[in-house]
Amino acid sequence: MAVLLTQFLGALLGMLSVIFGAFGAHWLKKKASASQLASFETALKYQLFHAILLLVLGYNFSYNSPVEDYIVGCFLLGTFLFSFSIYGLVLSDIFGKKARFLGPITPIGGLLLTVGWALLAYTYIAHII
Repeated sequence: MAVLLTQFLGALLGMLSVIFGAFGAHWLKKKASASQLASFETALKYQLFHAILLLVLGYNFSYNSPVEDYIVGCFLLGTFLFSFSIYGLVLSDIFGKKARFLGPITPIGGLLLTVGWALLAYTYIAHII
């Protein structure tokens, strides 16, 4: 994946984290239960952490290896599936129409994030060994 695209998508996810954080702090806080707020905040934290990570990777990767593309892809898709499925679950529950189909999507996103981290560790171990 191109350097500028990785940086752009990291910045976009970061910007959306700020917007969703404000939404959660103002509107959602009045409507959601403590459990729903905790889930929303978890999704928000994961999104923000991985947005920052994508910015860092965009500046540090040379994109000479397909593994780097896989790492970025895992982090992007994993963040989207993990965080946005939780946002959808929380909001659908608040509006009384729980979108149960989103439940199985969350762990798939978490798995992709884990694979992304494992691949990132592999790239560093490969240089050490």
